[in-house]
Amino acid sequence: MFLKGKSALITGSTSGIGLAYAKALAAEGAAIAINGFGDAAAIEQERAGLEATSGAKAIYLGQDLTKTDQVEAMMAAAADAFGGIDILINNAGIQHVAPVEEFPVDQWNLIIALNLNSAFHTTRLAVPYMKAQKWGRIIQTASAHSLTASPFKSAYVTAKHGLAGFTKTIALELATFGVTANCISPGYVWTPLVEKQIPDTMKARGLTREQVMNDVLLAGQPTKQFVTAEQVAAMAVYLCRDEASNITGANLSIDGGWTAQ
Repeated sequence: MFLKGKSALITGSTSGIGLAYAKALAAEGAAIAINGFGDAAAIEQERAGLEATSGAKAIYLGQDLTKTDQVEAMMAAAADAFGGIDILINNAGIQHVAPVEEFPVDQWNLIIALNLNSAFHTTRLAVPYMKAQKWGRIIQTASAHSLTASPFKSAYVTAKHGLAGFTKTIALELATFGVTANCISPGYVWTPLVEKQIPDTMKARGLTREQVMNDVLLAGQPTKQFVTAEQVAAMAVYLCRDEASNITGANLSIDGGWTAQ
Protein backbone atom coordinates (compact mmCIF):
# COMPACT_ATOMS: atom_id res chain seq x y z
CA MET A 1 0.00 0.00 0.00
CA PHE A 2 2.44 2.60 -1.28
CA LEU A 3 0.00 5.52 -0.90
CA LYS A 4 -0.41 5.26 2.87
CA GLY A 5 -0.35 8.78 4.25
CA LYS A 6 -1.34 10.33 0.89
CA SER A 7 -4.71 11.87 0.05
CA ALA A 8 -6.58 11.84 -3.25
CA LEU A 9 -9.50 13.88 -4.54
CA ILE A 10 -11.33 12.53 -7.58
CA THR A 11 -14.08 14.59 -9.21
CA GLY A 12 -17.04 12.84 -10.79
CA SER A 13 -16.31 9.71 -8.77
CA THR A 14 -19.62 8.37 -7.51
CA SER A 15 -19.74 5.91 -10.43
CA GLY A 16 -17.92 4.78 -13.57
CA ILE A 17 -14.27 5.64 -14.21
CA GLY A 18 -14.10 8.02 -11.26
CA LEU A 19 -15.21 5.39 -8.78
CA ALA A 20 -12.71 2.93 -10.29
CA TYR A 21 -9.95 5.49 -9.64
CA ALA A 22 -11.12 5.87 -6.06
CA LYS A 23 -11.17 2.12 -5.44
CA ALA A 24 -7.74 1.60 -7.01
CA LEU A 25 -6.12 4.38 -4.98
CA ALA A 26 -7.84 3.26 -1.78
CA ALA A 27 -6.44 -0.23 -2.38
CA GLU A 28 -2.99 1.37 -2.15
CA GLY A 29 -3.85 3.05 1.16
CA ALA A 30 -4.79 6.58 0.10
CA ALA A 31 -7.33 8.67 1.95
CA ILE A 32 -10.05 9.48 -0.58
CA ALA A 33 -12.45 12.33 -1.32
CA ILE A 34 -15.15 11.42 -3.81
CA ASN A 35 -17.38 13.93 -5.54
CA GLY A 36 -20.44 13.72 -7.74
CA PHE A 37 -24.18 13.22 -7.77
CA GLY A 38 -26.31 10.14 -7.21
CA ASP A 39 -28.36 8.20 -4.70
CA ALA A 40 -27.30 9.17 -1.17
CA ALA A 41 -27.47 5.64 0.22
CA ALA A 42 -25.44 4.21 -2.66
CA ILE A 43 -22.82 6.94 -2.30
CA GLU A 44 -22.53 6.30 1.43
CA GLN A 45 -22.06 2.60 0.77
CA GLU A 46 -19.22 3.34 -1.63
CA ARG A 47 -17.64 5.85 0.78
CA ALA A 48 -17.70 3.33 3.63
CA GLY A 49 -16.24 0.68 1.33
CA LEU A 50 -13.35 2.95 0.39
CA GLU A 51 -12.59 3.58 4.05
CA ALA A 52 -12.64 -0.13 4.80
CA THR A 53 -10.32 -0.86 1.88
CA SER A 54 -7.75 1.84 2.61
CA GLY A 55 -7.79 1.91 6.38
CA ALA A 56 -7.78 5.69 5.95
CA LYS A 57 -10.45 8.38 5.89
CA ALA A 58 -12.88 8.62 2.99
CA ILE A 59 -15.22 11.56 2.56
CA TYR A 60 -17.96 12.57 0.13
CA LEU A 61 -18.12 16.11 -1.23
CA GLY A 62 -21.28 16.84 -3.22
CA GLN A 63 -20.55 20.29 -4.62
CA ASP A 64 -21.61 21.31 -8.15
CA LEU A 65 -18.36 21.87 -10.03
CA THR A 66 -19.92 24.07 -12.69
CA LYS A 67 -19.95 26.81 -10.03
CA THR A 68 -16.60 28.34 -9.04
CA ASP A 69 -17.62 29.06 -5.45
CA GLN A 70 -18.64 25.44 -4.98
CA VAL A 71 -15.33 24.17 -6.39
CA GLU A 72 -13.61 26.43 -3.88
CA ALA A 73 -15.80 25.08 -1.07
CA MET A 74 -15.01 21.49 -2.07
CA MET A 75 -11.27 22.11 -2.12
CA ALA A 76 -11.43 23.85 1.27
CA ALA A 77 -13.36 20.93 2.76
CA ALA A 78 -10.85 18.42 1.38
CA ALA A 79 -7.95 20.46 2.78
CA ASP A 80 -9.67 20.61 6.16
CA ALA A 81 -10.13 16.84 6.14
CA PHE A 82 -6.67 15.83 4.94
CA GLY A 83 -4.40 18.85 5.40
CA GLY A 84 -4.06 19.11 1.62
CA ILE A 85 -4.49 17.09 -1.56
CA ASP A 86 -1.55 14.99 -2.76
CA ILE A 87 -3.30 13.43 -5.77
CA LEU A 88 -5.86 15.35 -7.82
CA ILE A 89 -7.82 13.57 -10.53
CA ASN A 90 -10.09 15.76 -12.63
CA ASN A 91 -12.60 13.30 -14.00
CA ALA A 92 -15.99 15.06 -13.95
CA GLY A 93 -17.52 15.56 -17.36
CA ILE A 94 -20.70 15.64 -19.43
CA GLN A 95 -21.51 15.36 -23.10
CA HIS A 96 -24.05 16.84 -25.53
CA VAL A 97 -24.33 15.99 -29.22
CA ALA A 98 -25.67 18.47 -31.79
CA PRO A 99 -24.61 20.25 -35.00
CA VAL A 100 -22.72 23.45 -34.22
CA GLU A 101 -25.43 25.73 -35.62
CA GLU A 102 -27.99 24.03 -33.38
CA PHE A 103 -25.76 23.55 -30.33
CA PRO A 104 -27.58 25.00 -27.30
CA VAL A 105 -25.57 27.85 -25.79
CA ASP A 106 -26.43 26.70 -22.27
CA GLN A 107 -25.08 23.22 -23.05
CA TRP A 108 -21.84 24.68 -24.47
CA ASN A 109 -21.37 26.76 -21.33
CA LEU A 110 -22.15 23.82 -19.04
CA ILE A 111 -19.73 21.47 -20.79
CA ILE A 112 -16.89 24.00 -20.79
CA ALA A 113 -17.57 24.82 -17.13
CA LEU A 114 -17.52 21.21 -15.93
CA ASN A 115 -15.07 19.55 -18.31
CA LEU A 116 -12.48 22.33 -18.46
CA ASN A 117 -12.99 25.25 -16.08
CA SER A 118 -13.43 23.05 -13.00
CA ALA A 119 -10.05 21.42 -13.69
CA PHE A 120 -8.41 24.84 -13.70
CA HIS A 121 -10.01 25.76 -10.39
CA THR A 122 -9.20 22.50 -8.60
CA THR A 123 -5.63 22.63 -9.89
CA ARG A 124 -4.93 26.23 -8.90
CA LEU A 125 -6.16 25.45 -5.39
CA ALA A 126 -4.30 22.13 -5.04
CA VAL A 127 -0.92 23.26 -6.35
CA PRO A 128 0.33 25.37 -3.41
CA TYR A 129 0.18 22.38 -1.05
CA MET A 130 1.82 20.08 -3.60
CA LYS A 131 4.64 22.55 -4.20
CA ALA A 132 5.20 22.94 -0.46
CA GLN A 133 5.32 19.15 -0.03
CA LYS A 134 7.59 18.75 -3.07
CA TRP A 135 5.31 15.94 -4.24
CA GLY A 136 2.06 15.75 -6.12
CA ARG A 137 0.17 14.06 -8.91
CA ILE A 138 -2.34 15.81 -11.16
CA ILE A 139 -4.20 13.51 -13.54
CA GLN A 140 -6.86 14.52 -16.04
CA THR A 141 -9.34 12.14 -17.58
CA ALA A 142 -9.06 13.62 -21.05
CA SER A 143 -10.40 11.41 -23.85
CA ALA A 144 -9.49 10.19 -27.29
CA HIS A 145 -11.27 13.44 -28.14
CA SER A 146 -8.36 15.38 -26.68
CA LEU A 147 -6.36 14.09 -29.66
CA THR A 148 -8.92 13.75 -32.43
CA ALA A 149 -12.41 15.01 -33.22
CA SER A 150 -15.83 13.60 -33.98
CA PRO A 151 -18.70 15.51 -35.58
CA PHE A 152 -21.47 17.05 -33.46
CA LYS A 153 -19.36 17.15 -30.28
CA SER A 154 -17.92 20.65 -30.59
CA ALA A 155 -18.06 21.59 -26.91
CA TYR A 156 -16.71 18.27 -25.64
CA VAL A 157 -13.86 18.14 -28.15
CA THR A 158 -12.97 21.76 -27.42
CA ALA A 159 -12.92 21.13 -23.67
CA LYS A 160 -10.81 17.99 -23.96
CA HIS A 161 -8.28 19.61 -26.32
CA GLY A 162 -8.10 22.50 -23.88
CA LEU A 163 -7.54 20.12 -20.98
CA ALA A 164 -4.59 18.55 -22.81
CA GLY A 165 -2.99 21.94 -23.41
CA PHE A 166 -3.61 23.04 -19.83
CA THR A 167 -1.94 19.87 -18.57
CA LYS A 168 1.19 20.45 -20.65
CA THR A 169 1.44 23.98 -19.31
CA ILE A 170 1.15 23.07 -15.64
CA ALA A 171 3.56 20.14 -16.15
CA LEU A 172 6.20 22.66 -17.23
CA GLU A 173 5.41 25.03 -14.37
CA LEU A 174 5.67 22.25 -11.76
CA ALA A 175 8.55 20.27 -13.25
CA THR A 176 11.08 21.20 -10.55
CA PHE A 177 8.71 20.70 -7.61
CA GLY A 178 8.25 16.93 -7.68
CA VAL A 179 4.75 17.37 -9.11
CA THR A 180 3.66 15.68 -12.34
CA ALA A 181 0.66 16.47 -14.53
CA ASN A 182 -0.64 14.06 -17.14
CA CYS A 183 -3.70 13.19 -19.20
CA ILE A 184 -5.18 9.74 -19.50
CA SER A 185 -7.18 9.57 -22.72
CA PRO A 186 -9.57 6.62 -22.92
CA GLY A 187 -11.63 5.59 -25.89
CA TYR A 188 -15.06 4.08 -25.29
CA VAL A 189 -15.13 2.72 -21.75
CA TRP A 190 -17.64 0.07 -20.73
CA THR A 191 -19.79 1.77 -18.07
CA PRO A 192 -23.47 1.50 -17.09
CA LEU A 193 -24.12 4.73 -19.02
CA VAL A 194 -22.77 3.19 -22.23
CA GLU A 195 -24.68 -0.03 -21.68
CA LYS A 196 -27.93 1.90 -21.26
CA GLN A 197 -27.46 3.52 -24.69
CA ILE A 198 -27.49 0.20 -26.51
CA PRO A 199 -31.24 -0.68 -26.50
CA ASP A 200 -32.24 2.79 -27.75
CA THR A 201 -29.63 2.66 -30.51
CA MET A 202 -30.78 -0.85 -31.51
CA LYS A 203 -34.33 0.44 -31.85
CA ALA A 204 -33.43 3.69 -33.61
CA ARG A 205 -31.13 2.08 -36.18
CA GLY A 206 -32.73 -1.35 -36.52
CA LEU A 207 -29.54 -3.09 -35.47
CA THR A 208 -28.68 -6.04 -33.26
CA ARG A 209 -26.87 -5.57 -29.95
CA GLU A 210 -23.66 -6.87 -31.53
CA GLN A 211 -23.99 -4.50 -34.49
CA VAL A 212 -24.48 -1.52 -32.18
CA MET A 213 -21.44 -2.44 -30.14
CA ASN A 214 -19.10 -3.24 -33.06
CA ASP A 215 -20.33 -0.95 -35.84
CA VAL A 216 -21.45 2.09 -33.84
CA LEU A 217 -19.80 2.31 -30.43
CA LEU A 218 -16.57 0.51 -31.34
CA ALA A 219 -16.36 1.66 -34.96
CA GLY A 220 -13.23 3.71 -34.20
CA GLN A 221 -11.47 1.22 -31.92
CA PRO A 222 -9.47 -1.33 -33.96
CA THR A 223 -9.38 -3.84 -31.11
CA LYS A 224 -13.20 -3.94 -31.11
CA GLN A 225 -13.00 -4.09 -27.35
CA PHE A 226 -14.27 -1.62 -24.80
CA VAL A 227 -11.72 -0.14 -22.45
CA THR A 228 -12.53 -1.02 -18.85
CA ALA A 229 -12.66 1.48 -16.03
CA GLU A 230 -10.20 -0.71 -14.14
CA GLN A 231 -7.64 -0.41 -16.95
CA VAL A 232 -7.88 3.37 -16.80
CA ALA A 233 -7.57 3.31 -13.01
CA ALA A 234 -4.49 1.07 -13.18
CA MET A 235 -2.75 3.72 -15.31
CA ALA A 236 -3.55 6.35 -12.69
CA VAL A 237 -2.09 4.16 -9.95
CA TYR A 238 1.11 3.74 -11.96
CA LEU A 239 1.38 7.50 -12.50
CA CYS A 240 1.36 7.92 -8.72
CA ARG A 241 4.36 5.66 -8.25
CA ASP A 242 7.91 6.98 -7.89
CA GLU A 243 8.82 5.06 -11.04
CA ALA A 244 6.55 7.47 -12.96
CA SER A 245 8.18 10.64 -11.63
CA ASN A 246 9.59 11.51 -15.06
CA ILE A 247 6.29 11.03 -16.86
CA THR A 248 4.86 14.54 -16.98
CA GLY A 249 3.08 16.58 -19.62
CA ALA A 250 2.10 13.31 -21.33
CA ASN A 251 -1.19 12.35 -22.94
CA LEU A 252 -1.53 8.60 -22.47
CA SER A 253 -3.97 6.87 -24.78
CA ILE A 254 -5.99 3.85 -23.68
CA ASP A 255 -8.25 3.64 -26.70
CA GLY A 256 -7.84 0.30 -28.46
CA GLY A 257 -5.82 1.97 -31.22
CA TRP A 258 -8.39 4.65 -32.06
CA THR A 259 -5.92 7.55 -32.28
CA ALA A 260 -3.28 5.45 -34.03
CA GLN A 261 -5.32 5.62 -37.22
